[in-house]
Amino acid sequence: MATFVSTRKVLTLHNVVQLLKARVLCGTEMTVKVAEVGAADLMSDVLALSKPGMLILTGLVSAQVIRTAIVSDLCGVVFVRGKKPGKEILDLAREANIPVLGTDLTMFEAAGVLYGAIFGG
Repeated sequence: MATFVSTRKVLTLHNVVQLLKARVLCGTEMTVKVAEVGAADLMSDVLALSKPGMLILTGLVSAQVIRTAIVSDLCGVVFVRGKKPGKEILDLAREANIPVLGTDLTMFEAAGVLYGAIFGG
């Protein structure tokens, strides 16, 4: 019986910016390592399932996303589908030192690109 061993590549936020053709909306430290990637619009799911160091992909543009990132010790937030957070959201992210990126990709596309980069698929 063959044993499947998956190798994981460690990404940084800089890699994520390049892979997703993302814009840095907030944050300067792009060498932060991304431990995991999750995708959700329900912040209750993020609170229940996230792990420290996780990067979240979301289409929900709300200050609650940043508050959830703070409480869950996430490494950053990526707003998908070209969503643009307002000043209040970015100010809160800056104050909490949460990097915020934006991409025109859909959540599905962004998750697929990052999965491929991490697992070599």
